[in-house]
Amino acid sequence: MTTTERQKSYTITATGVTTVTAPETTAHRWTRYIAATIRLSLGWTFLWAFADKAFALGHDTGVDPKTGAVDYFGSAAWIHGGSPTQGFLGFATKGPLAGFYQNLAGNPVVDWLFMLGLLGIGLALILGVGMRIAAVSGAALLVLMWSAVLPPANNLFMDEHLVYALALGLLALIGAGKTFGLGKRWERIPFVQQHGWLK
Repeated sequence: MTTTERQKSYTITATGVTTVTAPETTAHRWTRYIAATIRLSLGWTFLWAFADKAFALGHDTGVDPKTGAVDYFGSAAWIHGGSPTQGFLGFATKGPLAGFYQNLAGNPVVDWLFMLGLLGIGLALILGVGMRIAAVSGAALLVLMWSAVLPPANNLFMDEHLVYALALGLLALIGAGKTFGLGKRWERIPFVQQHGWLK
């Protein structure tokens, strides 16, 4: 059974303070399960984007736009010299920041930062470790992607990038890495305990 500070009640006795743990409610347990499922889903979203761009698995990378033919593990794959940022930043950007992002398209430093970000955020979310770093870096990446296509297609300002960024913040705040993840073990590591931003 897991508890949070909110679930604990304290009794002051003549010998000191005694902690009494309230039992976990069904609603709280299901909240943890759903939050963990959202965490795993977002983690898979980042990991799949990494894998598709790294290996040209045919979802968005490695597909011929004219014929629709898929060249699995072909020249579009990052491992074979393809640029993971060239397509989106070079051709899909619009709005006031389009020129800025188009100048970054295909830059090897940007490619590496983007791919390491996708991999690191995805792994942290799947494993439930480093949730604070994953949330901040994931939200930053998502907001950058949101700003590359302003205004969004279906709303004045809101789209899934901002919703996912908010969800990442919430997941980190509620400790979603502790359910179906390694968050509890991770937070017991002395170095992580000394550096709270690593939780």
